[in-house]
Amino acid sequence: MNRRQFFTHSGVGLLGAGLISRAAAAALPEAASADSAATQIPVAPPNGRPFHPVITLNGWSLPWRMKNSVKEFHLIAEPVVREIAPGMVAHLWGYNGQSPGPTIEVVEGDRVRVFVTNKLPEPTTIHWHGQILPNGMDGVGGLTQPQIPPGKTYVYEFIARHAGTYMYHPHADEMVQMAMGMMGFWVTHPKDPNTMRVDRDFVFLTNAYDIEPGAYTPKVNTMLDFNLWTWNSRAFPGIDPLVCRLGDKVRIRMGNLTMTNHPIHLHGHRFVVAGTDGGWIAPAARWPEVTVDIAVGQMRAIEFTADNPGDWAFHCHKAHHTMNAMGHQVPTMIGVDQQKVAEKISRLIPGYMTMGSTGMSEMSQMQMPLPPNTLPMMTGEGPYGPIEMGGMFSVVKVRRDQKPGDYSDPGWYQQPPGTQAYEWLGELQPAPRAAAGRARPGDMEMRVKRNGHAH
Repeated sequence: MNRRQFFTHSGVGLLGAGLISRAAAAALPEAASADSAATQIPVAPPNGRPFHPVITLNGWSLPWRMKNSVKEFHLIAEPVVREIAPGMVAHLWGYNGQSPGPTIEVVEGDRVRVFVTNKLPEPTTIHWHGQILPNGMDGVGGLTQPQIPPGKTYVYEFIARHAGTYMYHPHADEMVQMAMGMMGFWVTHPKDPNTMRVDRDFVFLTNAYDIEPGAYTPKVNTMLDFNLWTWNSRAFPGIDPLVCRLGDKVRIRMGNLTMTNHPIHLHGHRFVVAGTDGGWIAPAARWPEVTVDIAVGQMRAIEFTADNPGDWAFHCHKAHHTMNAMGHQVPTMIGVDQQKVAEKISRLIPGYMTMGSTGMSEMSQMQMPLPPNTLPMMTGEGPYGPIEMGGMFSVVKVRRDQKPGDYSDPGWYQQPPGTQAYEWLGELQPAPRAAAGRARPGDMEMRVKRNGHAH
């Protein structure tokens, strides 16, 4: 990521007037920030030990400064505005301009120093989920450290001892702060950059929000009935595709910081579960799947060879997690003739539309008026019509002619002749029926035992 994609908070304005001297502010590493919701193409590390960077879906990795062999980062906890998908933004809390915050990438054995500046209206901390570190660096407010007051900067320093996949999030007023979007990804790469090397290494966090239609701020007291299910605070069709070259070895690392589990399903490929937040799984112990369930607070890394060209759906298999702006009190109206009722209501409410008489598919094709800043429940256009999805849904795009390191969207896949489902235009044979005299619907056969004998 080049410097034009960042802006730098400056001196006193960063930490609050009177809280720190200009000399001390100058000693801090710069606090890079990004406001784009697009996936940023990774670049090779400019200094420190080499590694192969990950691709944060709809996100980016945080730059660092090397100082006396220590890798220094600067995180700003602050209110942010995040585009959930085109047509909707949310007022969230996050880090360095976005929610989730930027991915932190280090190498096994690195000494890491993270400056955390609190620009929220309440105290916060950061817990380094899954890391093995000194107790005082664990980030649990009140237990292992004082909370970071608004306007103050705290420093966390430890050695990244184990290669693997981790998260960071607050451990202060956790329900509110995580419901507002405060979380981020951490990757510790192995010392040898060729260990477990893959061609494409994607990362994202699952998160969920309850934002009323027409509103901008999540309802932080919601426990289960969320209406926006997102990957890296993006909902389909706002989630970028995962673009791969045919034959690439692909890794996808996923972390779950929602209030429920997510069975993540990939079409067109089989993968192995290669890692958890507890570490990498020995090759002989990995198991094949097409769906991996990720429980609350867990990480999973899956690996596969992109050997099947096409546009392959990749999504949570809980059906309501692939819908947006859901209402939990909507009755089922399948088979109900609403025409007369609709006519009467339309006289009172011009533009009223009936919903779901033949299922919900019709909603993806209607231009139904929506409150401002509200996403349709089912949306997204594919090459053959509405995709009828939302929420936790994206597409893994595998192409033969995609260049190594090229993550640009290649457009829709063109199936070779004879490889696509088609309409049958011939005659349909009548369905076989039961012969006369045989059992008919409603008939029942009973066997009764009397004195030990069946009758």
